[in-house]
Amino acid sequence: MSIPHDTDNAVDELADLFHLLGDPTRLRIVLACLAQPTAVGDIAATLNLSSSLVSHHLRLLRAARIVKAERQGKQVFYAAADAHISSLLANMFEHIAEPTGPDA
Repeated sequence: MSIPHDTDNAVDELADLFHLLGDPTRLRIVLACLAQPTAVGDIAATLNLSSSLVSHHLRLLRAARIVKAERQGKQVFYAAADAHISSLLANMFEHIAEPTGPDA
């Protein structure tokens, strides 16, 4: 792994990304978009949230380049921005599934 030359800026950007993903609702929204591009209404229905709340969170997630949007007709579908996001989340889920304790 290489560390960026502008470490302070990179650290701030990474902290912002983790802050956004640290919100359980936003994390669930990103997870709902991982398997396939998903429309706001479908995300809202799956997570039992209002479409306006989901849209608000998606705006923040798009600005941070965590998700991307693609318009198909009148609907906008959201997906993970790239494989890095999917890998990051998969690695973190693997990490929390590891055994803990003195023998781990």
